[in-house]
Order: sequence, then structure tokens, then C-alpha cells
Amino acid sequence: MPAVALSSLTPGEGATIVAIHTDEPLHQRLLAMGFRTGKHIEVIRKARFSGPLQVRIGTTDILVRKNEAEQIKVRKV
Repeated sequence: MPAVALSSLTPGEGATIVAIHTDEPLHQRLLAMGFRTGKHIEVIRKARFSGPLQVRIGTTDILVRKNEAEQIKVRKV
């Protein structure tokens, strides 16, 4: 299965992070929040009008901007 952007998942879908293609400051911030290659991630909900996505990594819920989620590549489970 090919990698897709995290932003393309719908609420309830789970995936595995395969790559993060961002600038260095954002990459470091995402790493600090638990976004690591190989980690399982689940979309909990998406805000309307291109708002943020609520995602769950382990037991932690995080809000991610849509443009940031487009730079995180995942493989659906």
C-alpha cells in the first residue's frame, strides 16, 4: 500500500508513520510530540473548513494543522 498524507485519512482510520517531510524546526517539534517513523497514529476528528486534525499517538491526543498533516506521510493499517 502506498504512503499517503496524514491529512487524507478520515476519522477512525489508523496508520503507521513512514516519513516526515518538513523543515528542521517543525520536524524537531513533531518529534518532541511523539511523531516518529514506525509509530501508530489514529485520526480522531477533523475540524471543518480546513481546520486542524485531532490525532492520537499512543494515549496522547494532539492537534495538528492541516498543512503540517500534509507533510506527514503514513501507510494505512
